[in-house]
Amino acid sequence: MGLEIAIQKRYTDSMTTPTTTGQLRDLEGRHKLLLRLVELSVTLNSTLELESLLQLITATATELLECEAASILLYDEKKPHLFFAAATGSDPAKLAEIPVPIEGSLAGTIFRTSQPLIMNDVQQDPRHYSLVSEHIKFKVKNLLGVPMLIKDRPMGVLEAVNKRDGAFTGSDISILSVTAAHAAIAINNARLLTATQRALARVKETNQIKSRFLALASQEMRTPLGIVIEYATFLQREAKGKLSDHADRVINAATKMRSLLDQMNNLTLLQSDEMEMRPVKIPIQDILNSALDEIKYFAAKRDLQLVYAFQDDPIYVNLDPEKTTLAFVNLLNNAIRFSPEGSEIVVGAIEQNGQIMAWVQDHGIGIPVDQLQKIFEEFYQIEPTDKPRYSGLGIGLTIAKGLIEAQGGRIWAESEGEGKGSTFKVMLPAA
Repeated sequence: MGLEIAIQKRYTDSMTTPTTTGQLRDLEGRHKLLLRLVELSVTLNSTLELESLLQLITATATELLECEAASILLYDEKKPHLFFAAATGSDPAKLAEIPVPIEGSLAGTIFRTSQPLIMNDVQQDPRHYSLVSEHIKFKVKNLLGVPMLIKDRPMGVLEAVNKRDGAFTGSDISILSVTAAHAAIAINNARLLTATQRALARVKETNQIKSRFLALASQEMRTPLGIVIEYATFLQREAKGKLSDHADRVINAATKMRSLLDQMNNLTLLQSDEMEMRPVKIPIQDILNSALDEIKYFAAKRDLQLVYAFQDDPIYVNLDPEKTTLAFVNLLNNAIRFSPEGSEIVVGAIEQNGQIMAWVQDHGIGIPVDQLQKIFEEFYQIEPTDKPRYSGLGIGLTIAKGLIEAQGGRIWAESEGEGKGSTFKVMLPAA
């Protein structure tokens, strides 16, 4: 920005002193230069595609310094050396084949010292890296190079070669330094964007692999589990005494495993957007009753009392009955899992302001305030994973949230803290 200030100052000074035709022409040229630099800055800050940026920078540097060519050398931290990222009129891929050493080269000297360098007789300097010229059949006569800095740290070198009229000057250093400063920021931003996109692509690929594994695992394990349940049920009918009790335990364990597999499969379908919704007009009471019927057995085993807190008059919603029932089954299973034996679970629904509010309330372990949002994240557990007191994968609430939100509803949790129970509320659009 020092060049722009200097140009503006000289333009202001000229307003107070007599000027000649030559001075006016000089001011006009500098004014155009300033406008071109501003235009370059705007363009660079609005472009994040790296290849386009590099070509724009070299073309602009060639134009502003009235030279035959310009090139950008960037630092490769892995090697380490400089490499040509772009050059006027040359194939970047061909140039990139030639590593430029940090020691013993002109570009390396500029990079190491972070200082600009003018060489108006390049062929006489032993640091001239002639291999590049020979490779692209281009003879370098004179050269101006400036460092490209990010927070005083060099990231590369911007070079201009073969001044068309005379030799490079201190004014050329100022112009190329301003260009390099803008270029360094733009290239750094483009690199950060590219790195972010690659990281997101890797995360997406990992999630796809995880989803495929979950889908395959749930499908492959359902068949043997079905056989186990079938034979255990047969054994339970035929056996008596302790043998019947053992069969009952096998059935319970296998049923629980199949439920976990169903949850894994549902989570996979939700993540892949392959779960199809078939909404119908239905009372919310029917959905809640269906969900309560599915968990009655497990609630009774823990001596939990189920309290129905909704009216008999139908409150209609337009939802997929099966998927919405599954959502409330997951909420109820969560309440059963964390409730002390002998306590009660309240299930309610009311209509308010054209929407339907349904809820599941328990008197269990409660939820810390700072985790009210996190509990809906997949595989998240409130308790330490190395010392779990409660079974489960930590995906039931994730599935419930996905099923509700996929149908235009909202779900959230409320709790006064640990040991004070929790309430899961679901807001649904009325039919």
